[in-house]
Amino acid sequence: MASANAAAAAAMESQWAQSTTPFSPVVGKELHSTVAFVLISSALVLTGFFSLNKSPVLAPVLAIPASLAFGFGAVYLICAAGVYV
Repeated sequence: MASANAAAAAAMESQWAQSTTPFSPVVGKELHSTVAFVLISSALVLTGFFSLNKSPVLAPVLAIPASLAFGFGAVYLICAAGVYV
C-alpha cells in the first residue's frame, strides 16, 4: 500500500513539474495581425470564387476553407487588437 502511495505521489510531482513550464504559442503576438490579414484576405477571395461558382460539387470545396479562414482570421484579428479569447 505504501509503495502505491509513493508511486502516485511521484506521478503527481512529475505532472506538477511539467505544468510549471511556461506556455509558448505557435504564432507569436507580433504575427497576429499578419496572420489575420492573410486569413481574412484569402477568405474574401474564396468567397468571391464561391459566389461565381455554378457547380454544386465545387461549392463545398470553396465554402468550407473560406468559412474556416474567416473564422480563424477573425479570432486572430481580435487577439491582435488585444482582446484575448
